[in-house]
Amino acid sequence: MKKTINLIIFVSIVLLSNIVLFAQVSTNQLKIEGLKQEVIVRRDGRGIPYIEAKNEEDLYFAQGFITAQDRLFQMDMLRRVPRGETAEIYGKAVLEEDKRWRKFGFTKIVEIAYNNSSPQFKLAFDNYAKGVNAYIATLDAKTMPVEYQILQFKPRTWLPTDSMILGKVLTDGLSTTWQNDLMRANFQKILSPEKYKDVTSGVTPYDVILFGKDVAKVESQKSKVGSKVEVSDKDLQMAENEAKVRQSSLERIGFYAEELAASNNWVISGKRTADGKPILANDPHLPPTAPGIWYLTHLSTPNLRISGVTVPGAPGIILGHNDSIAWGATNVGPDVQDLYLETFNAEGKYKTPNGWETPKIRKEEIKVRKVLTSTETETISVDVVETRNGVIYTEDGGNKFALKWTALEPKNQEFEAFYLLNRAKNWEDFKNALKSYGGATQNFVYADVKGNIGWVAGGRIPLRKTGDGSLPYDGSTNDGEWTGYIPFEQLPQLYNPANGLIVTANQRIVGTDYKYPQMSRDTALPWRARRILTLLDVKEKITMDKVGETQFDVFNFPLVDLAKDMLKLNALSPETTRILTDWNGRMSPDSQGALWVNEIRNCITNKIVADNKNLPAFVVRERLLWWIVKEKTARWLPKQFADYSALIKTCDGETQESLNKRYGNDKSKMIWGSVFPARFPHPLAVAPLIGAQFATPNIGINGSGQTPNVGSNVSMRHIASPGNWDATRHVIPLGESGNPRSSHWKDQFEFWSSGKSPVFPFTPKAVEAATKETWVLQPM
Repeated sequence: MKKTINLIIFVSIVLLSNIVLFAQVSTNQLKIEGLKQEVIVRRDGRGIPYIEAKNEEDLYFAQGFITAQDRLFQMDMLRRVPRGETAEIYGKAVLEEDKRWRKFGFTKIVEIAYNNSSPQFKLAFDNYAKGVNAYIATLDAKTMPVEYQILQFKPRTWLPTDSMILGKVLTDGLSTTWQNDLMRANFQKILSPEKYKDVTSGVTPYDVILFGKDVAKVESQKSKVGSKVEVSDKDLQMAENEAKVRQSSLERIGFYAEELAASNNWVISGKRTADGKPILANDPHLPPTAPGIWYLTHLSTPNLRISGVTVPGAPGIILGHNDSIAWGATNVGPDVQDLYLETFNAEGKYKTPNGWETPKIRKEEIKVRKVLTSTETETISVDVVETRNGVIYTEDGGNKFALKWTALEPKNQEFEAFYLLNRAKNWEDFKNALKSYGGATQNFVYADVKGNIGWVAGGRIPLRKTGDGSLPYDGSTNDGEWTGYIPFEQLPQLYNPANGLIVTANQRIVGTDYKYPQMSRDTALPWRARRILTLLDVKEKITMDKVGETQFDVFNFPLVDLAKDMLKLNALSPETTRILTDWNGRMSPDSQGALWVNEIRNCITNKIVADNKNLPAFVVRERLLWWIVKEKTARWLPKQFADYSALIKTCDGETQESLNKRYGNDKSKMIWGSVFPARFPHPLAVAPLIGAQFATPNIGINGSGQTPNVGSNVSMRHIASPGNWDATRHVIPLGESGNPRSSHWKDQFEFWSSGKSPVFPFTPKAVEAATKETWVLQPM
């Protein structure tokens, strides 16, 4: 018996020793030319890199090297798109996309911006580029990322301006609104004054206003400068064609933000939280792609410690926290683009207040791959026409419009503000950083270790000589001349508000009494903001768990109201009545009610659009439908129906017929998850034979466009409590790696899809405890 016990003890000791042995962190060394001193790179169980350097030059060098190690092909595409260089890889199929980007001339613009940047900023971008190139130098035909092997090309040298030009992708995705100017001008022509007011008014009873208040409007939209420009069908076709090209291009890299995207952030004062510390939350909503648009990173030197996400290819941290403050961002949606109808004569000159002038002709040379089986290219020359107002957009036989845009001004660059935010220690540093921000205007929320919270709508929003840019201008006059930008001090902002809660979700943030109406013209309706406020503006003390539940919430305000309004009309079939009565208002993948009410909503939208030609479906669906059924307004009732009961009854019948046909009368498939799956496309996923390796989860998930959780478009979730940094939670939808063969290709999906965001450690002790692998990078 004693021998048996001794044997068990011996075996146990051996097993425990092996467990300890195998649990030890693996340490590797790598010599790299270009480093000044040793850099330690730790990776945790999710493959997140924690880069520790002794100086900033090595920090950014190592960040470039490590990010390229995980995401090089994605980085390459992110720089090629705004440079208009994708046809060199994909051929003529994407030539129109390249032509679009070449119009803007971003390559030259970022060169000027780089040359005008501060020495410290240049140092970061220069060393990041050196790190990327050091990694590229390690690659051969066998170790090259699989996309390069498939497409048969190699990455060229990375430039500091390649990192800077990524900012133009963000700005294009989040601030393109010029088509709305044409749309509003057309609305004036096709809609009655009452209907015009309906589609252009952004005021609702559900609004979550942060700055100012609503007052009665005196001036109507029709009286504003620009309304005299006549918009033709060809102009609308030009805008539609351009929108399709833009969508295709941005979707390729995961940054097509329909209607300027949807995102949530909020910040809660410590007086509302369980532990007395503020809580900041942020979940940007961007198009899903594989890999995702964000890359989790932790960076540290003796004088700097920051963590969060960045866009692969951009140095530093874009959204996250340092050891003093946390920050987040959502899109505001102000009007920063104007159209000018230019008058050209037979000689090719255009009219100005000072007479006829010759436009600038810029020649762009685009390399186009002849066939995908060969790397041989041909060069196509494109002439870009520019007037004093901007680059020309036109359709054959249509008007010629010049586009003016803040992104085309080199001083309005996107990244220097984030360089400064990474180093901010307090509210004043935070505001000073944002004074240099020239990208798409954002709701920047703030919290610090001293318990302060705040918000600034940061960006450069143009002031016009006359009008507010809501409609096209006559380019032959100076009416639409830009006279400056809204002064930073007059931008909406709050610091430690009395109620201790700030919520932004792309909603209208300013009241109608705000001096500059262009601030909140193209905003989202307030459904997400209202729901978030309802969940958080409560007596109970808020915890990080409660914040996480709010980010994952799927209660749909407008569809619940629509369901109630339809039930009141008693026009629905018994089956639909039962389904909607039993529905809990949540857009869950197993919900039958969610699918049913959404399908009926789409049907009603289509009937109204058919009765109002040239009125986009999204305008009806998002801006009108929530109230016209409730109020049963006669002016929007399609002519073929006697009343709204008849309309609802018809759409109910058509919905049932459509669902039965689609799912073969199988009720088990008639659920929300059938039409709302997880979807993260890779650019090569559709390629025959080779595309399967890029597959990602394709299952029904929670969320919708009107709920805080918007499903696959949730590009990351971040929750931080300043002073409690090791409790920070941060997750991305798939994984850190862009290599489909890596264990970190999609290892975060379960965390993301369940709403259980894992901890992202911050302090040295917590990082050490989380480390699974260590690399020591040494100078050669």
